[in-house]
Amino acid sequence: MNVKKLLPATIATILLGGMGLAQADVQIKGHLDEAILAYDIDGKKGSDDGDTNFVCTTCAVGFYGSEDLGNGLTAIFKLDFQFDINNRNGGGFSGSMIDRDQWLGLKGSQWGQVRVGTISTQYKSHGAAIDPIYRTVVQARSRSLQSNFHLGAGEELQGRADNTARYDSPSWNGIKVGGFFTLDSADTTEDDNPYGLGVSYENGGILVFGDYMTNDGGDTAGQGDISAWKIGGKYVLNNFSVFGQFEDSEDDSTFAAADGLTVWHLGGTYTMGNNMIYAAYGEGEADFRGGGFSDEEYTTWSIVGIHKMSKRTKVYAGYSAADCDANMNNIYANGMDVAVCKDIEGGTGTGGGDNTAWTAGIKHKF
Repeated sequence: MNVKKLLPATIATILLGGMGLAQADVQIKGHLDEAILAYDIDGKKGSDDGDTNFVCTTCAVGFYGSEDLGNGLTAIFKLDFQFDINNRNGGGFSGSMIDRDQWLGLKGSQWGQVRVGTISTQYKSHGAAIDPIYRTVVQARSRSLQSNFHLGAGEELQGRADNTARYDSPSWNGIKVGGFFTLDSADTTEDDNPYGLGVSYENGGILVFGDYMTNDGGDTAGQGDISAWKIGGKYVLNNFSVFGQFEDSEDDSTFAAADGLTVWHLGGTYTMGNNMIYAAYGEGEADFRGGGFSDEEYTTWSIVGIHKMSKRTKVYAGYSAADCDANMNNIYANGMDVAVCKDIEGGTGTGGGDNTAWTAGIKHKF
């Protein structure tokens, strides 16, 4: 019996059977993004590489619920599960589904909301807010227009934080503040409890934000602090939008190959009826620690056309390319590498390589 496969179905049965579909405070929402991806890596470790595959980018189904407790207080929850429609065995992970954001919380009309469980950080959420092609195969974080702090799940500053409490304030004339705090479960080998703070301002077509987070690892022998901060924003005027952000991270751990990484990108969109053109360009630079390595960098850019077929369905096609210097393939021993460079040959005397991708896909929300 595959317990992992049965678990989502069991949860669905409990929610739908116990609460009833007629109840307005429980909703089922989902996301499907199916694309064909043709990629080519020039300078791949071992040999050059290229392939064409179908990719289901963060396809998921979730259960969202709330209960009015009176006096302006509401109980809220979310149970979200990710799956791969192309690989019945999960595309490399155990079981057919893995968990995404899953949390329980309280929301007040005057003081905001507190949620506890597995939850996306403000750092990740603000990055998603300025990405018009978020959760597609050529999204900004997948093409390293945004850093790997927007990706993954875990307890060390990944985009989705386990064992975490997150607070978000209400809007005070467009200003919102928030933060998260993670209780690290690996206390036998380390003594760090990551946390982060974020602030944003939104008014009409203007959005600006700033974030800071750290793994608070200075008390752990040999580990050191890993920290990151960023500023960014978006401006919308009629059919045009421009957006971008600047990120700077530092790694003081003794095993890290680089002291830090800076990543920035700028982009824009133009909308014509149901059609939109998206283009973005970004760069990243790593500060290496001796060992014969110099400071090196990568560049990356994307252009995508999107056609909106309905409120919930759209199709798109695009091209993306990245050029990576040598040694950009794995600058952090803790896995915070550069997504578009991680498969490219590194080391002294090599010249890095290119990562290019063509894609065409369809996105549907329900």
